[in-house]
Amino acid sequence: MARTVHPSDHEPRYSRIAAQLLGDLRDGTIPPGERLPGERELAHRFGVSRETVRQALNMLRRGGLVSTDRRGSHATLPGSTAEHVPSLDFPLGAHTPEPGSVPRTTVTWEAPPPEHAHALGLPPRLPTLVHRYESAAADGSGQRTAVTSFSAVAVAEVEELARYRDRADGTASAQLGRAYDWMRKAGLTLHHRDSITQLPESVKVTRRVHDQYHRPLEITDLVVDAQQDALVYEFTLPAAG
Repeated sequence: MARTVHPSDHEPRYSRIAAQLLGDLRDGTIPPGERLPGERELAHRFGVSRETVRQALNMLRRGGLVSTDRRGSHATLPGSTAEHVPSLDFPLGAHTPEPGSVPRTTVTWEAPPPEHAHALGLPPRLPTLVHRYESAAADGSGQRTAVTSFSAVAVAEVEELARYRDRADGTASAQLGRAYDWMRKAGLTLHHRDSITQLPESVKVTRRVHDQYHRPLEITDLVVDAQQDALVYEFTLPAAG
């Protein structure tokens, strides 16, 4: 449904639209680097002409908040969205690969590990979307592996994850780096709980994510070739919009 912007006597209509778009940029609804909706879509959204939209975008462009190329306008405002906060990168551990490493990522549609199925409330042997991440230095050191299983809720409610179901054969590279952004865009508030425990020659990190309704969304087990003290920390990432 189009949202009409009513101008005041003291503020041009395009200025009010620019302010609302700036709010989208600041709260992460439009992440840094993301392409903004086209002029036609924005005009329909705000119930104004495309010329008014152009004026609003020009206002943001002059402030260095958006840039425009042949593909359209893109957000440039630095922000703290999931893909730009290192501790929130997906999958867990992907933001600190060893120098010279070449990460490998795949997705499959299969029964998750039993402990994952239990954490996600899935019946035993029921298949779901499973993501695997591997990285290591050229000499084989710094090995890290992460296995993530998504819940039925995540696959059903996050459109971008659902698209992988029919092509999750374990052969193609999986581009799920923005999984947490996708969840927020779907209206989910993400509560993360990361548990770090020291193993004999490595560290195991288990991340569990649930939404504002306490429904499990995903669980990841990361094994890192390192020695660290045990630590548990939690944080919540609000839904977008």
